[in-house]
Amino acid sequence: MKFLPIVFISALCLTSNAALANTPMVEKVVSYQTTIEKNQDAADIYFPLLSNNSDASKLPIVLMLQGAFVDKSNYSNYASQVASYGFAVVVPNRIRTALAPSGQSFTGLISEQQQVYDVQEQLVKENANPASPIYRRVDTEKVGLLGHSLGGFAGLGAIQEEFCFPSICNSGYKVPPQLKAGIFYAAPFGDAQSQTVFPLDNRDIPVGLIVGTQDSVTSFNVLKETYNQVKNPPKVFIEVEGANHYGITNNDNLIREKNRPTLNQATATETIARWSGLFLRANILNDADAFNYVFVTGDELDKNVRVTSQSKPIPENSSIASLLLFCTSVFSLKKRVIKILK
Repeated sequence: MKFLPIVFISALCLTSNAALANTPMVEKVVSYQTTIEKNQDAADIYFPLLSNNSDASKLPIVLMLQGAFVDKSNYSNYASQVASYGFAVVVPNRIRTALAPSGQSFTGLISEQQQVYDVQEQLVKENANPASPIYRRVDTEKVGLLGHSLGGFAGLGAIQEEFCFPSICNSGYKVPPQLKAGIFYAAPFGDAQSQTVFPLDNRDIPVGLIVGTQDSVTSFNVLKETYNQVKNPPKVFIEVEGANHYGITNNDNLIREKNRPTLNQATATETIARWSGLFLRANILNDADAFNYVFVTGDELDKNVRVTSQSKPIPENSSIASLLLFCTSVFSLKKRVIKILK
């Protein structure tokens, strides 16, 4: 009986955070097609319909960098779910020719660093165009990144300037000041053949990595070492139990992925999207509730994940910031009690 107050208070904290952070901002998300004028790439833009269109509710730009040869349409479920957390999510089809480390050239859907600039420039135009569906809806000074596999590699390359891998980086690239955070799925930052992981000086840009435990395309050790190489917090490493390399896409890939997922595809995609959206809310919009979910309570709330993280203090812009800090202490105490009881 003497442990009942801890259990009760823990339940209170979990319920509080579930209600505050474990749900999208809105249910209604719409999309439209456009063209990235810089390179004439087709793109889909997903955004929530908000009743309040004030400056405070404007939508940050979030660029989704596709995996190699994966069409933008395969990310429609993921992108729309991330958008529901309060973002204008842009998913381009970047078609170009690139060189493999072997020197062989290949042409197809291949993401690159430069898209950060190209997409922001396009969204500035769309936001200023009265004929655009997102006219005056976007905060063009806040940009976040998403990415899958090679697209995640490109996204990790886009948050730092110290190293450039020829197939995804662009000469003279500089991190734009508008880039605030990035979270990526199945995204190693290194050489797959040699299992070498490159140092990643992210400066003050928060980085999240999500991996599926059934991924046979990318080495788990390389993915975990990529997290270790991220120089500065906040950073988070989220393992989705039972998801494979294509847990982020609408459908599994039976050709490129030999492992079948043990987690339902829709559940995997929703899980990856929820953690992505809340990580971006925490670090782009300074949302204390989302921050607490990602770095403190989410691991307890979500049975399908395991979380490793290193964070800075919770932002103090919420009326419940003190409760969140208290909940952090409760969870720490709860784990110590459980360990003692075992």
